[in-house]
Amino acid sequence: QAQLVESGGGLVQTGGSLRLSCVTSAYIFNTFGMGWFRQAPGKRREFVAAVSWSGDRTFYADSVKGRFIISKASAENTVYLQMNSLKPEDTGVYYCAAGPVTAYIYSHEYERWGQGTQVTVSS
Repeated sequence: QAQLVESGGGLVQTGGSLRLSCVTSAYIFNTFGMGWFRQAPGKRREFVAAVSWSGDRTFYADSVKGRFIISKASAENTVYLQMNSLKPEDTGVYYCAAGPVTAYIYSHEYERWGQGTQVTVSS
């Protein structure tokens, strides 16, 4: 059984919305910070958003600030990424990650990764 499982990706037009889900275990959900990263075609993986284990702190990349919202649902041990006003530049594989992070925005701080879900935004 995978420790982190992403879903919710798909095809959407510019200006549309999608909500990604990351289902994990209660232990991971209540112990580690969790984040979303994405990898666009031909580019390296980049930070998108993150939330502390308690949910009291959130972090966003400048490119998505004001458009994306990260949240936690404790009853389902699920982290969500609500993506609004989508642009073609948002296209890529989105990965959920967890770990004992301190800065939250660096991929090397995360120890556990999901398999990814594809998001494609058409122009």
